[in-house]
Order: sequence, then structure tokens, then C-alpha cells
Amino acid sequence: MSRKVLVVDDEKLIVKGIRFNLEQDGMEVDCAYDGEEAVEKAKENKYDIILLDLMLPKMDGLEVCQQIREFSNVPIVMLTAKGEDMDKILGLDYGADDYITKPFNILEVKARIKAIMRRARSEHEEKEKAKTIEAGDLKLDCESRRVFIAGKEINLTAKEFDVLELLVFNPNKVYSRENLLNIVWGYEYPGDVRTVDVHIRRLREKIEANPSEPKYVHTKWGVGYYFQA
Repeated sequence: MSRKVLVVDDEKLIVKGIRFNLEQDGMEVDCAYDGEEAVEKAKENKYDIILLDLMLPKMDGLEVCQQIREFSNVPIVMLTAKGEDMDKILGLDYGADDYITKPFNILEVKARIKAIMRRARSEHEEKEKAKTIEAGDLKLDCESRRVFIAGKEINLTAKEFDVLELLVFNPNKVYSRENLLNIVWGYEYPGDVRTVDVHIRRLREKIEANPSEPKYVHTKWGVGYYFQA
């Protein structure tokens, strides 16, 4: 199965070189030359990985990375000409999965892409395999979309289940309200972030013994929500 890659860099020669080498390996490659174009393409297409330069016109790579993370978990590799550790750390803090410092060896780029894709694929397969997941007294049956607390079935709406499933499969990962709205309700959803708060409140009322002191769905103040059992 062909893998689809988005390469984002304002240096056309670099883009051309990466594209040629990845196409030689049977990958399908799209290109973007500024930050705004990168975000638009990431919205319109489903990519297996994005190679994203740090220094871009219109919007820098960190901002692009941040915006893409609002609606997608696609693996992102930052390309940076800067060698400073802070830039690398910052790139990863903004939601990047890895970074490669320029000038780079194209063989290293290809090896890194294949490793990340392999990891993403095996994580996806693990999640597909996991029909039920248990955390503390909570049991989630993903196939029948049923939830149990200490053996007792809890009736959730479709969206309440979707929110809980996302959080349970990614324990300790904090999702902003915008993130949850885009992933669970979809990027084109016309509602606002209060929708998320209402669903979290209802979810807690159903699954928590004491909703004001949650055991499962926690709040990271000023950031968002996360799951921990």
C-alpha cells in the first residue's frame, strides 16, 4: 500500500530532492512551500507523515505543527537548520514526533520516516486488536461500544463514548477542548468548545462516584482533559 507524505519547505531544491528520493521508494508525495499552504493541505488530505521545515514564510513550522495538532494526529518530523537544543525541544513540545537537523543525509530521512510509519502502524494495529480495555474498575468494550464500572453497565451517548474511548486509549495525554471538538465532532462542526465541557460533565456524572473529585477523567487547568485511572 502506497504511503502518502507531505513535504513542507520553502527551499524548492530541497523539496525536489526529498520528493524524488521518496517517490523512488514508492511513496506518494505532496509538497507545500509555506505554512498556510501546509495547513490547508493537511486539512484536505490524509497523510501518513509530514516533513515540516521550521523556518517558513507566512507561518513558521511550530505554528503549523500546533494548528495541525488541533485536527490531526499525523506523525510530524521537523526539519531544522538550527542546531540549538531549545529549538529541538520546542519542536517536540509543539506536537512534533521527531526532528532532523539540516544539512541531512537523505538515507537518514528515509530511515526515520520508515521507523515512524512502522511505529504508527503497529500502534494502530494494537488499538484495532484491543476489543476491550480495562483501567481500574472501568471496562470499555470497543466492539459493542459498552462501558462498565465495577461490572455495572453505564449507558453513554455515542459522543460520550467517543470522548471516553479517545481519552482511555491515550492515558495521561492532555487534550485541549479545541482538540476534542475537532477529533470527536469533526473539524467542520459549527458548535463551540462549551459542547466539550457539557459532554465531559455528563460523562463524569455517569462514570464517576464523585464527579467533583474525578477518578478517571481529570482536568488540567487552563489546558484541557485527560484520562488516568
